[in-house]
Amino acid sequence: MYRFLLTPRWWGINVFVLLAIPFCIFMGSWQLSRFEARVQDQRDAGEQAAAARTDPARPLRELLPVDQDTSGKQAVATGRYGKQLLVPDREVDGRRGYYVLTLLRTDGGRALPVVRGWLPGTADPAKAPAAPAGEVTVTGALQVSESPGSDGVSAAGGLPDGQTGAISSASLVNLVPYKVYDAWITLAKADSGMTAVPATAPQGTGLDLKAFQNLGYTGEWFVFAGFVVFMWFRLLRREAEFARDAELGLIPTEETDQDRDQELNGSPDGNPVRDAAGAPAP
Repeated sequence: MYRFLLTPRWWGINVFVLLAIPFCIFMGSWQLSRFEARVQDQRDAGEQAAAARTDPARPLRELLPVDQDTSGKQAVATGRYGKQLLVPDREVDGRRGYYVLTLLRTDGGRALPVVRGWLPGTADPAKAPAAPAGEVTVTGALQVSESPGSDGVSAAGGLPDGQTGAISSASLVNLVPYKVYDAWITLAKADSGMTAVPATAPQGTGLDLKAFQNLGYTGEWFVFAGFVVFMWFRLLRREAEFARDAELGLIPTEETDQDRDQELNGSPDGNPVRDAAGAPAP
């Protein structure tokens, strides 16, 4: 009854199934590994942030360029404060406000963006405390330059003079007359009654939408594998039932040409039936 499995059609079906199932399982396992890697990155980022708060501060030059390993580390830099800017539409503890960002000009000539603190409400230069004069040494968590439009960073243009939407060298280079480090720090202890801005985890280390997309794709690939198996068994069952019915004679066979001729002409030899006068019978 299962001799049909040796036909070319079923050879093709079987080869497709044998290739499709391992492929679906491999892709599902790969997507699952991507999700697990993102979960592990989040754990590592949390442990790194906790350790960074207790690790001794290191000179800025030892932590550059900033990456996932150095992001959040305590950095120390010495210089003189220069131009001050406000960064509007920033939240701290669920409240809307703005950062007070001041450029620290170091001995190397470059400026380090320093977030000295956060204030609630609409960005107002009159409410932002002035930076300390003279040479200062600052200590804070090192952060990666922001990208407009990501992680809550405003991508809106046309901001008033003295404001910037993102803290990055690309955004600040046109606002200050000196070179800017491709990094910034947020002070562990804010200046002049402002609220300290907490350090953020490096981009790509949290359970964002992409992580849950990986988890969703994992389920889809495993469902595909199960669907392939289900369809193979369904086709096998239908073919077996058809073969069994054929063996039992439950399926009518096709008429032969001779049967059709006999039905049309009315005689076994295929010649028209005639009456006694020789005329074709009606």
